[in-house]
Formats: sequence, C-alpha cells, structure tokens
Amino acid sequence: MAGSVAAPPGGKRFRAGRVRYSDPTLRIAFISDLHGNIHALTSVQRFLSEHIVNSVVVVGDLVGYGASPGPVIDFVQQEHWKVGLGSSDLRVAMEFGERENRRGVADQVLSWTRTVLSPEQLEYLRRLPPGGRIMTPVGRIRYFHGAPHDPEARLDLMAAENEMQDLADQLGSRVVVSAGTHVPFVRDVGDTIFIDPGSVGLSLNHEPGADVILVDCAGRRPKVSMHKVPYDYSSAAFDIMAWNLPPVIADVIRSGKMGA
Repeated sequence: MAGSVAAPPGGKRFRAGRVRYSDPTLRIAFISDLHGNIHALTSVQRFLSEHIVNSVVVVGDLVGYGASPGPVIDFVQQEHWKVGLGSSDLRVAMEFGERENRRGVADQVLSWTRTVLSPEQLEYLRRLPPGGRIMTPVGRIRYFHGAPHDPEARLDLMAAENEMQDLADQLGSRVVVSAGTHVPFVRDVGDTIFIDPGSVGLSLNHEPGADVILVDCAGRRPKVSMHKVPYDYSSAAFDIMAWNLPPVIADVIRSGKMGA
C-alpha cells in the first residue's frame, strides 16, 4: 500500500497541482522518470489526490521504455504540473536516439517513441526547460534531471561529504532534487537535502511500484517522505508486449529490478 502522510495543521485539501502559498504548509510532490507508463502515472495521480499536495514537479523523462509516451505527455499537460527536461525527452525530441550506432534496449524504444508521438507532442518536449527553482517558506529548491544544465549527465549523490558540501554551496539551495537513477534516495549534507525521486514508470529499487517523494516546506527544516505507489503491473507489462517492445522492460516493471 502507498504510504500515508498526516495533514498539516490548518491545511486544506485541494487538487494536486494548485499552488497556494498562503497555506501554513507548502507540500510539493516530486516525481520523475515516468517513461511512458500511463498505468503507473494515473495511480500516482490518485495517490496525490488523496493527500494535501500544493504542487507537483516532474523531474524529466516523460518518455522512453514504456508503451504510452503520447498519453503520458498529454496527461501531464492536462494536470498543469511543472516539468523539466529529461535525457530521454532530449534524445527523442532532438533525434539523438540513433547516435553512435547504439543498439541497446533504451535506444530501440526511443526510436520507436519518435514514430508514435505527434508533432505537437514532440514540440512540447523540445520546449521543456532543463530544470527549475522554487522559493518556499524554508528556502530555495533546485530541481533538474541528471546535472544542472545537462540532463544526460549524472550527479553522484553518494560522493564524499566534502564534495557534496561543495556542490551544496555552489547550488545555494535548501533542497536539491536530481533525477535519473530510478532509485529513490535522500541524503542530508549540512543544511542541504539531496533527493533522487526514483522512478514512476520503471523503478529499480527491487520493489515494483511507482516512486513519489513529498517535501513539506514548513518549520525550520524541510521534511521529506518517500512513498511507493502500487499500480496495475500486469497491464503495463502487457502493453510492452503488445507493441513488440523489448520484453526485458516488462520483467523490470513486474519485479522492480534488472535481470529478474
């Protein structure tokens, strides 16, 4: 079952994605790596609708791996969520899928994805910003896929404490959200919290389900909670097979790990 979060004092329940900064607590949901999995995404939306969430941020990779990239793009636009550019989004929108003669699973799906998206959906991906900043009652939040200004790079959130502190000083944010590993992760470094939201569409932390991070911005320090949202794995896996996409993706959806 998905984890539950207590309502903040004085809070009001309303639809996810509507920001009301006058509320005593600002709760932001961070999700990432949706990867064309509409079954996981709709379950996450239901989870968020049952919680007090002021804003939803998608930290990149709407497409890739999953069989429903178009519906995922349309869904996110309809919800009016904040969205940043991911590496898979970049490679599909800018036609980077075939570079260096790659033939991996991801590249096969990216090539297929480009053929099923409409011109309007491709243009939406091209217009995505490489991340963003959010001012909150407890300080600034910085979010991006991979590394600042480069969604195809990666931050090593397990780096030595002094390296992470240097990075925290450079970014100047109370919370830094960097996505791309498909494994949810939270680390405190001094006054800064580093977060990887994991993945909605293809989680790899050895447990099937969609990852969601909630950040409560109230009091003296942000509070972070991690959640695993169940969804219809069988239907998501069936869609992979129905579109003749690599069957290993269906195995990962069902198991939450590679090489299951």
